[in-house]
Amino acid sequence: MTKQSVVVPEPPMIAPAAVPSGAVQLFPPPRSGGGGGASVGKKKYMGHLEVGSGGGRVNAWLDSMRASSPTHARAAVALAPSPDAADEVDAWTRKHPSALEMFDEIVRAWKGKQIVMFMDYDGTLSPIVDEPDKAYMSEAMRAAVKGVASYFPTAIVSGRCRDKVYNFVQLAELYYAGSHGMDIKGPTNAWKQHKAINKTKAKAKSVLFQPASEFLPMIDEVYKALIEKTKAIEGSKVENNKFCVSVHFRRVEEKKWSALAEQVRSVMKDFPKLRLTQGRKVLEVRPTIKWDKGKALEFLLESLGFANCNDILPVYIGDDRTDEDAFKVLRERGQGLGILVSEYPKETNASYSLREPKEARTVMQFLQRLVEWKSNSNSLNARARVFPSSPHAKDDR
Repeated sequence: MTKQSVVVPEPPMIAPAAVPSGAVQLFPPPRSGGGGGASVGKKKYMGHLEVGSGGGRVNAWLDSMRASSPTHARAAVALAPSPDAADEVDAWTRKHPSALEMFDEIVRAWKGKQIVMFMDYDGTLSPIVDEPDKAYMSEAMRAAVKGVASYFPTAIVSGRCRDKVYNFVQLAELYYAGSHGMDIKGPTNAWKQHKAINKTKAKAKSVLFQPASEFLPMIDEVYKALIEKTKAIEGSKVENNKFCVSVHFRRVEEKKWSALAEQVRSVMKDFPKLRLTQGRKVLEVRPTIKWDKGKALEFLLESLGFANCNDILPVYIGDDRTDEDAFKVLRERGQGLGILVSEYPKETNASYSLREPKEARTVMQFLQRLVEWKSNSNSLNARARVFPSSPHAKDDR
């Protein structure tokens, strides 16, 4: 496997503060004002960048790009030791405690629930790297995801093209939602096994859903135009993700961001049916339809037959701003668990956190513990069937 260049995370996250075991809340109520959570050393940035004419709009883009992509120097200053900064970080970690540290309390609250797993790819199952085409997941992570999928319906929800994500993950038993959920495909009969094991009402059927198909010719045209417009900007990379186009600027010198933003704007102004959003050092061109990772999560739950079930627990793990759409859906449903993967405190609708992966170790540890917990639960249930008087006779799902 080609050696990948792992990007060093930007601002360090202070270790989570201890949280009392009784403080676990899986289904917190919706928050007023959107994200909630400390904005330690980091300005809130725009998720949907308006396309217009003139330098003012480009300057707004630049402000957003800088706010979402703090340099090491700015991060060091922002998180310099001070009573106020420490208090903010402490408040954030109390509000979003480590899902690993709280694991025992979390799974006790899961008893009797049918878990459905959703995970982002880049920055969650694989480390963020300089070259998007080299964002490989480790074999250990692949084994952990496979273990989770053997017990629970599991989906990968990514901004990447669905085929690219599948080529990285290489697990046929999963659901894959590429292009921020605009390209969804599932296995033909994988959940027949889950139906038998978990006694759920899940539908064992193949899923293929592409709500933005009419935009494909337009996306292809924009992709070609952006390739041409940005080719002179060293370090930029334009990626065709089928139903969206990603313009990566992780390797572009900051002094050239303005030129890159201007070139992107010059292309976008001719396509009013497309919008520009932003992720981690990436500008993304997407159709204007009301569809995102949150909508994809709801669609998959419905496809599995869980839309109106009260005994399910969707778990979504992700690191990017686009994952906030899924976290928000879970929070508004009052049903589910959002886990933010991040190296530093930031605004989020997630309930829990995991440290950003250096080779994705924290996420992998969480998945491995989940598999171990489920395996042990199944063993206890099997023993309870042999010895009905066992206190563990109730199905842990």
